[in-house]
Amino acid sequence: MNLQAAVAKALLKLPPGWLVKMSGGGPVALGGRVLDPYLQFIAHGAKRQPPMSSMSPQDGRASAAAGLAMFAAKPEPGVAWEDFAIQASDGHDIPVRLYRPDAQDPAAPLMVYLHMGGGVIGDLETCHAFCTILASSVKGPILSVDYRLAPEHKFPAGFEDAICAYEWALKNAETYGAPPGEAAIGGDSMGGNFSAAVAVAMLEEEKPQPTLQLLVYPATDIVTDFPSRTTYGETYPLSADTMDWFMAHYMAADQDRSDLRISPAFATDFTGLAPAIIVTAGFDPLVDDGAAYAKRLKEAGVDVSYKCYDSLAHGFTAFTAVSPAADATCREIAGMVAAAYAKRR
Repeated sequence: MNLQAAVAKALLKLPPGWLVKMSGGGPVALGGRVLDPYLQFIAHGAKRQPPMSSMSPQDGRASAAAGLAMFAAKPEPGVAWEDFAIQASDGHDIPVRLYRPDAQDPAAPLMVYLHMGGGVIGDLETCHAFCTILASSVKGPILSVDYRLAPEHKFPAGFEDAICAYEWALKNAETYGAPPGEAAIGGDSMGGNFSAAVAVAMLEEEKPQPTLQLLVYPATDIVTDFPSRTTYGETYPLSADTMDWFMAHYMAADQDRSDLRISPAFATDFTGLAPAIIVTAGFDPLVDDGAAYAKRLKEAGVDVSYKCYDSLAHGFTAFTAVSPAADATCREIAGMVAAAYAKRR
């Protein structure tokens, strides 16, 4: 741990009121919500750094990785993992990390998990701690996917890797002690986008639906200008400016943004879609997007559990080591998944 990280972690042990005074003097309140003091402190410190939109994708990746490493949580005890690669149909390798809890439940399906990062940044480390929380709580295997990133691999490369990983999981779940021929899918932010889009694609193609889709602060509609994009457009770590930077690198300028592989909310019929757990963060330009998607699925008769964590910001799954509220929320989400698994038996 470098000195900067050590100092930041030490300061984050101070009482919440002190952190608020050190990061603006008063609580941050927007849209009737009050930001978690620990996340407020981190966001205040981040203001000293150049915005991601001013960086190259390569520098953005390095900066994000270094920042997340400063606050990385330790993995859950009782969970083992191994790294390997699965092969796509065109022959390229997709790196993955498979997590398995010591006390695995043979009835728990394998979940394919896709990390956040706007399709441009992030890797297997981005969601490492959260994947161990999921595996420990649901007592089932989690397959984390290091999908291809833009701009080196523009849309639909990352989405195609997500599809490939899901179909691989259907074929190989039994090898890892899970029920054969089925898999769940989940992800946060862009990973939530991929997860929703995979479920819709499987529905459109009349292929096996996921057992469950876990969508954590997902982007599902990048066409509509939701009010939260303005209300929370300058929040950390995701701002409206950063969202634009992601999309500019992720896809071609003339790409149809209503393509279901990018905006699954534009599907015309959700009948038969997999049950969904949809979670949003209050301080997030995407909060209205996730809420609207949950409403649309419910209206279509899909089994949906929706919850917004008002005090948290986008990306909270990566801050469980420094925000007690983020840690409690991630464990609650994992519990929701475990309950959904139990419900289907």
